[in-house]
Amino acid sequence: MYIIYISIIFFSVCTFQIFGSEHNSSNQESNKIGIIRVINPGVFDYQSEDFVIRMRAWGVSFPERGQVGYQEAINFTERMLLNTKPKIVVKKTFDSKNIKVVDLSFEAKFGSFSREAIAQGFGWHNEGETNRFGSFVIAQLKAKRENQGIWSMNLNASRDPVLTKPRPSFPGVYSTFPQNALPQINYWVTSLGKIHRPGCSFYERGRGTLTQTPRGQNCRICGGNKR
Repeated sequence: MYIIYISIIFFSVCTFQIFGSEHNSSNQESNKIGIIRVINPGVFDYQSEDFVIRMRAWGVSFPERGQVGYQEAINFTERMLLNTKPKIVVKKTFDSKNIKVVDLSFEAKFGSFSREAIAQGFGWHNEGETNRFGSFVIAQLKAKRENQGIWSMNLNASRDPVLTKPRPSFPGVYSTFPQNALPQINYWVTSLGKIHRPGCSFYERGRGTLTQTPRGQNCRICGGNKR
């Protein structure tokens, strides 16, 4: 009986220690200060001592989801920011999406996150937000000159590049057919000069002619050749 009692006490103490260790570990994880989550390129959640704050990198714009370069940009953001504790300077309390705008820097690594993203072509300089900040201007000129990242994708880079989803191309599909072989609409022009399109109740009724280039007065019912 005495042995059983000692075993119960020993088991209880061990269980308490294990549970306490897991609980402390959980608390340490939840209280970890730094960048804990990347939402989009340049957008992340920062864990402070008391709150989780959503922030955005200042002065740099990135491709949006579904656009050319998006996956490369979010991979870059995760690689540079996730589980780090950078120096943060608030540039704007909240933007139009209620996200805090901040400048991030890592003195021991590569300096400004925004400048590095621009220099490597993962994003482009948001000149309207920085008022043409000199360091970012130079970084973008260098990225363009060296065809880094998005600048190597034959995009319109006058200021903000126009990024579109890639579209499949089918060489030779249309080149094998002459232009006039594609379907055309034949309009019905009556002898009185009224234009009717296919589907109209007056189409090919009475006297008239079929033509692809009609001239006259459009039917009020079908619209004639109005598009």
